[in-house]
Amino acid sequence: MPSEITLPSLGENIESGDILSILVSEGDTVSVEQDLLEIETDKATVPVPSPSAGKITKVLVKEGDTVAVGAAIFEIEAGEAAPKQEEAPKPEAPKAEAKAEEPKPAPKQETAKKAEPQPADDDADGDAQAEDLADGIHHPKAEPAPKPVAPAAKPAPAAVASESQGASAAASPSVRRLARELGVDLRRVQASGSGGRITEDDVQAHVRAAQEQARAAAPSGGPGVPSSDAAGAVRRERMSRMRQTIAKNMVASYTTIPQLTNFDDVDVTELEEIRLASKEDYAAQDLKLTQMPFLIKAIAGALKRHPIVNASVDMEAGEVIYKEYVNIGVAVDTDRGLVVPVIRDADRLSISQITRELDRLVDKAREGALAIDEMRGGTFTISNMGAVGGTYSTPIINPPEVAILLVGRSRMLPWVIGKGKDAKIEPRLVMPLSLTYDHRVVDGADAARFVNELKGFLAAPGRLLLAP
Repeated sequence: MPSEITLPSLGENIESGDILSILVSEGDTVSVEQDLLEIETDKATVPVPSPSAGKITKVLVKEGDTVAVGAAIFEIEAGEAAPKQEEAPKPEAPKAEAKAEEPKPAPKQETAKKAEPQPADDDADGDAQAEDLADGIHHPKAEPAPKPVAPAAKPAPAAVASESQGASAAASPSVRRLARELGVDLRRVQASGSGGRITEDDVQAHVRAAQEQARAAAPSGGPGVPSSDAAGAVRRERMSRMRQTIAKNMVASYTTIPQLTNFDDVDVTELEEIRLASKEDYAAQDLKLTQMPFLIKAIAGALKRHPIVNASVDMEAGEVIYKEYVNIGVAVDTDRGLVVPVIRDADRLSISQITRELDRLVDKAREGALAIDEMRGGTFTISNMGAVGGTYSTPIINPPEVAILLVGRSRMLPWVIGKGKDAKIEPRLVMPLSLTYDHRVVDGADAARFVNELKGFLAAPGRLLLAP
């Protein structure tokens, strides 16, 4: 007799989530811990695994539904674990197979992994930030160009063979799962793999082609569904659960906290020279060294010396809570919205350790795989719009923190070196800083002293690296 699978607990204080995608269908046999669907909560996207093995007899939800924790989502009939799916046999078409192997396909690239690092430009006018964060904000790296596909006018024999196979098109389990997630019928995908096999690149190329056709046919390139208002045609798009949460938090921050912003500049020429001199050593460890780890380390040091900026306020109790730990949140721009993973105990980490942790968290953020705990407990937030070319802005505080720093794009400026008669003007790499602070507990002088400490670390990186 079938039993129900219910939505498990998704984290502390999370009562429901929105279903992004359903990964199985009625009649599918699943194994224990196999992912059944993906659900979006206020903070992250998480997969929901099967608690038992068996056959899915009924799907009780659909994509877009909001489901409460504990609600039934599937019916399952208990059975043995699903056998490991074997790759489908190659089509028995020797000539087609021989032709398909002529254009040697490029190695398959997995979509969940980050793009291969590109050679860094050594120009000193902010290139380090171009791949750091922007308006928050690590931008997702550009997708690799799709692999050339045989012309549609004369499909390769392998492609014809795979189309004629119907549901048994030659594809690995991972490719079949990707096709399910993207809503792609494998019978319509042109294969480029050896022996007429369909690769992940083929599925992605098929999706891109379909999107291009849809854009060409659509009256507008905007997202959403066509609608209209009193003035004319519009398009409407449902806000994601994460976007709604961001909106509520920003409104609460702006309406409950008196926020001021100080603007300043710092000469980071020497810091950039150290970064360029060290980047090859980091590249040998598969790490891309940017300015961001140095910035995080400098902020951590300044926070230890100015604890009022590393605090929170409890208005009901009439208390200021000074944090003896330094957890720095880094805003990351993702396809699903802005998320802020937290680097814990940043004051105790070296530059290389910060670099590794930053890479790990940003990769998980882009994949929608951040755990709730990885976005909690921050004491200060960094937002960086350097990659999009901005200079100054007024970032909004992330409660319950009392300050946030926005970093603009570093650029070459004429800079006065020295004082009095010995002063001279030189071109220097200058980083713009915008610090927003909670004026209930942080005074203007406190903010200025904090920024001056931060500037001291960034302008003299030797002090930053040797500071106790």
